[in-house]
Order: sequence, then C-alpha cells, then structure tokens
Amino acid sequence: LRVTRGCAHNRCTFCAMYKDVPFSVYTDEAVDRQIAMAAHYAGDEVRRIFLADGDAFVLPTEKLLALLARLYGTFPNLQRVTSYAGPKDILRKSDEELLRLREAGLKMLYFGLETGDSQLLQQIQKGVTAEESIAAGQKVVRSGMKLSMIIAGLGGAAGSARHALKTAYAVSQIQPDMLSVLTLRLYKGTQMLREFEEGKFELLSPCGLAEEVRTFLSHIELPPNRHCLFRSNHISNYV
Repeated sequence: LRVTRGCAHNRCTFCAMYKDVPFSVYTDEAVDRQIAMAAHYAGDEVRRIFLADGDAFVLPTEKLLALLARLYGTFPNLQRVTSYAGPKDILRKSDEELLRLREAGLKMLYFGLETGDSQLLQQIQKGVTAEESIAAGQKVVRSGMKLSMIIAGLGGAAGSARHALKTAYAVSQIQPDMLSVLTLRLYKGTQMLREFEEGKFELLSPCGLAEEVRTFLSHIELPPNRHCLFRSNHISNYV
C-alpha cells in the first residue's frame, strides 16, 4: 500500500531504489482509492499489508493511527501491517507513540540498522551514529514490535571484521526477537558502485560473506530467556 513516494532520507550510498524519485506523501484520497481497489479484488484474502515506499514510518503518528484503523476496519482477516523504518524516523517518535502504533496493528518494522559500525554508517551517509541506531532499535523492542535487518558485505573486504563485530554488539544491545540479513549489491547510479569501479571498495567473495555472517552470529550475546528468530532467506544471500 503506497502511502509515501520515494524516501525522505534518500542519501545512502548503497541504495538506488529512489534516487530519481522526489519524496512526497500520498493524499488520504489517493490512499483510500488503493484500499478500495484491494478490498474489491481481494477483500477477505488480505492478511498482510506493507506500507510503502522507502520510509512510510516518517508519517506523523496520528496519520498512521488513522490509516491502521481504516485498514483493520476494511479487511476482516488482516493479521499484521508492516513498514520500513529508518532510525531517525523511530527516534522522532516517543515510546508512547510506538506503543500506540503497535496496539493499533503495526506489528513489525523493517528497521534499517544496516551496521553497528559508526564509521561505516558515516561512510554510507545513513545520517545516524551506531549509538542512535541502537537507541532506535531498543525503542522498537520496548514497544513490542518485531524488527529487522542488517546488510552483509557492507564494509567490503577491508571493513568486514569490524562490521561483523560492531553489528553483533549493536544487536546484543537491542535484543530483537527477529533479525534478518541481506547481502550488499551494487546498483547503477550509486556512490558505492563508483567507489568499486575506481578500486576504492573491494567486494567480499561468497566465502567471505559466509565467514562475515558466521562471525556476526557467533558474537551476538542474548540472555538465556531471549528468543531471536534469525532469517537469511533474502534472494540476495548465497546461503
């Protein structure tokens, strides 16, 4: 369900998805037309809804709450609503706002943690430090929402070990109950691709990626009573 167009941040050096798409917010009327179309063609079959585009969580809390009410009121078998969420979007919302959103049915955020390495976060122009990303993740966990995700290979060959260890530390501090990994791909038009073509960035081999993920997983520390579901089922992953 497209509620925003593009990405409000749109500066990450590895991402090309919205580079040529000016950010805008869909009107309530435009969103309602999409909901009505889905209700007409799918109706009772709709069980999960993803709020697009890049960071629908940038919308004001009251607007999101009104949207969630419309969705659960329209689709009788709806089980969950999810959204992308950047760390800055999360930090702008209070703990109370996050709890209200979770209680209204926003059950999972695809959280762009990417890495727990502040130096790497600066390089990829994420706009936050590792400490800020950890704080954002902890806020989501306190609300009871599920969250993901990290990017394997983001630090290249030179930064692989640091990326793995720092990200394991970040995840240990956040203590999520769900975590997923995808693998870095270089896309046309991105700064990271240009750095690769200029010899400034060395991609990890498939074996190097597997070793990085192994290092990452082996250094995560969670309390014995904390269950975390780890997934590596993204199409970009070798394993």
